[in-house]
Amino acid sequence: MHLITIFLLIFSSTAWGLELNNLNKLKPCPKDQMVRFHNCWGTYNLENGNKYVGEFQNGKRNGQGTLTYVHGDKYVGEFKDGNYHGRGIETYVDGSKYFGEYKGGKRNGQGTHTFINGNKYVGEFRDDDYNGHGTFTFADGGGFTGEWKDDKPNGRGIETYADGSPAKEGIFENGKFIRAEKNE
Repeated sequence: MHLITIFLLIFSSTAWGLELNNLNKLKPCPKDQMVRFHNCWGTYNLENGNKYVGEFQNGKRNGQGTLTYVHGDKYVGEFKDGNYHGRGIETYVDGSKYFGEYKGGKRNGQGTHTFINGNKYVGEFRDDDYNGHGTFTFADGGGFTGEWKDDKPNGRGIETYADGSPAKEGIFENGKFIRAEKNE
């Protein structure tokens, strides 16, 4: 009786997992990968060894899906016209992660990039770079909060020490402190 209970638990959790992967309950895609997939859910093995499991529409990745790269990186989230688009999570083979918004296959919008060494950026992205307002925190607690452009502090901001106290406050350009702001 104990073995039957274990079997039922494993089977039901496996079946539940499959149901979660096809949330929109689309029909299965054809087994023949030479056929153009439309309004279906399935697995597509790419020529370069990468693998996509998810929704298809008009022959492209559209909707929810998972793209696993042969080298170990993985993206789980929304797709539009074959690209990352909407909300998603990228996990990299080195252990770092990005969770946030995408547009046209690139990180665009709000997101969080966590590095394996404990560093973290939370803020705005444009074309895969830190652009806009954001906070970069080093594993030791120090960091920078303010405006970013092309992955570098650029504009108003505050650089802090590991204990959280301000090190420099003012205007930064291309990652370098330029001047303190004048209080008016």
